[in-house]
Amino acid sequence: MNTIQFGDHALAPSKVICIGRNYVEHIEELGNEIPKNMVVFNKPNSAIANALHYHGDACRFEGEICLLIEGGAITGIGFGLDLTHADIQNRLKEKGLPWERAKSFDGSAVLSDFVPFDGDITQISFEMRINGELIQHASYDLMMYKPAEMIAEIKRFMTLEDGDIIMTGTPKGVGYYQRKDRFEAIVTCGEDVLVHPTWIAQ
Repeated sequence: MNTIQFGDHALAPSKVICIGRNYVEHIEELGNEIPKNMVVFNKPNSAIANALHYHGDACRFEGEICLLIEGGAITGIGFGLDLTHADIQNRLKEKGLPWERAKSFDGSAVLSDFVPFDGDITQISFEMRINGELIQHASYDLMMYKPAEMIAEIKRFMTLEDGDIIMTGTPKGVGYYQRKDRFEAIVTCGEDVLVHPTWIAQ
């Protein structure tokens, strides 16, 4: 089982639950429609990685604030990259087929370490730079569905097991990357830095 680091111990999430189309400007940049209901899809444990690998020219990155769930509630905060084979996803979408081949492949959920969190979730935000250039930034206020809504909706049809991760959606600025690109993200709550991961694409 693949693991994530939470404080001083490792956890093996059973799954990563991803919230799609949660920022209006990201929906617009990809030419999608604003959904009437929350878009939810899963990545299996085998998708989890702590290193960023190059998966081809058509593989797109999406930076996201991540929530660690224990006891059905948020106990930790991290950051993740939702990797997507955009060419495959577009073909599947055109035919109305599921996205797993494009979204749930091995190494497609690149996750930082997680830190314990019991602060004010409404103050959370992130910035991500690639090779020093600011590429993505977002905050709680820009989310269409807030974390409490995500958890409530997921619980309606799926069990949230201890250690599961929720990826909360990506803002505008998604794109493609190459080997040796340097990713740096900072997740903050107010003025406090929670996590500050870096990855170099291999």
